[in-house]
Amino acid sequence: MSAALECRWLAFDTSTDVLSLGVARGDHVWTQTLPGGAQASSGLIPAVMAMLAEAEMPLASLDAIVFGRGPGSFTGLRTACAVAQGLAFGADVPVLPVDTLLAVAEEARWLRLQSAADEFNAESQNGLSGLTVLALLDARMDEVYSAAYLWQRVSEQPHGQWREASTLQVSAPEKVQVQPMDPALCLAGNAFAAFGDRLPSALAHAPRCEALPTASALLRLAPALWAQGLAVPAEQAMPLYIRDKVANTTAEREALKALALQVRLAQTTDKP
Repeated sequence: MSAALECRWLAFDTSTDVLSLGVARGDHVWTQTLPGGAQASSGLIPAVMAMLAEAEMPLASLDAIVFGRGPGSFTGLRTACAVAQGLAFGADVPVLPVDTLLAVAEEARWLRLQSAADEFNAESQNGLSGLTVLALLDARMDEVYSAAYLWQRVSEQPHGQWREASTLQVSAPEKVQVQPMDPALCLAGNAFAAFGDRLPSALAHAPRCEALPTASALLRLAPALWAQGLAVPAEQAMPLYIRDKVANTTAEREALKALALQVRLAQTTDKP
């Protein structure tokens, strides 16, 4: 792996209607937001290659390809996994799958931290230690994806880390599981416009933060996840489904391989 200050990551998330893309080389970060949904499958690879060129980072120089593995749009997750597989195979680098709800929690923490820093209050000095984020993403079909995470400072280290406070679930908004109310609880995600008035009454007074699983959040999460040994070989870039699924079917695995092969062939074709 590159020296600590020169870690090189490519990150993208296509789990929502927004395509979020970013690269990092040490402290230098480039990000871009593009239309997601059906357009992500055709726009992701050209955008990746353009951003890597701008950052002067060949694919093979990356430490890992970081991607949002889900939950989220099935089509979006398949796109992210196939592109991550194809690029990682071609460059011989590992992939680093990240739960999209964890990325939502991290984005919310970052937004709150920036606000606290702007106000010069004590919250900004401890990085929001003790913050609990209930991440909520619109799952369509009149349901939401949800999970809660607790941000804690790590002793003798300058940064904190996330701990899962409740497991991933998909449910009707009214049935989101609520832990005993924490005064530091924050709701975050993209489900409020559609389902905000249907969430459990215990959450009525918790602050809300519109947040998506951005590439910036993935890049901030990457070093800690890498240190935990969560990077995997390219062929293990698989989507995380939590709606009536516990694993990918054989047909889905074959479809992902076929899509990844298309990406690799496109890379080969583009080479001079």
